[in-house]
Amino acid sequence: MQIPLQISLQGLRHSSARDDAIRKKVDKLGRYYDRIMRCRVALELSARHKRHGKQLTVRVDIKVPGGEIAVSRRHDEDLRIALRDAFDAARRKLEDHARTRRGDVKRRAG
Repeated sequence: MQIPLQISLQGLRHSSARDDAIRKKVDKLGRYYDRIMRCRVALELSARHKRHGKQLTVRVDIKVPGGEIAVSRRHDEDLRIALRDAFDAARRKLEDHARTRRGDVKRRAG
């Protein structure tokens, strides 16, 4: 199933190779939970910091039945690592959401 994807860039130029890499990562998320309704990925290159150089921020918002999963990761200059970390965190949250929806996780009585 093709997951609807929206990619927004701020401070970066458009690159089809980067878009393809993001599409592959989003499709891989579909293997962990097949009911993803849409995914938004925002890449932002912030102003140069004195000690750390340019900061890259990756934000992944995933709309699923029963809620939304949002992950944000920041990294110095290396986009591949920032994407990897953000999508790994999104995968973990998506797996937790799937376990909860299946009833594998007990809810607290309260």
